[in-house]
Amino acid sequence: MARNLNLSGIVRVEAVVATNGRVKSVQIKGGHPVLAEAAAGAVAQWRWEPAAHETREPVEVKFNPQ
Repeated sequence: MARNLNLSGIVRVEAVVATNGRVKSVQIKGGHPVLAEAAAGAVAQWRWEPAAHETREPVEVKFNPQ
């Protein structure tokens, strides 16, 4: 939908990453609502390196129409 509307911008989210590197949750911190949902869905599928403890990772997702 964002492509059809030719939307662009930056969305800020915060991912809570479990010790196994999988995303437990994503909280939208700012950005266009249509882009924010797309960004949250994408970040939820990301994987980080396993760690000794759960972390909160700030992420900026940039959308540029092609």
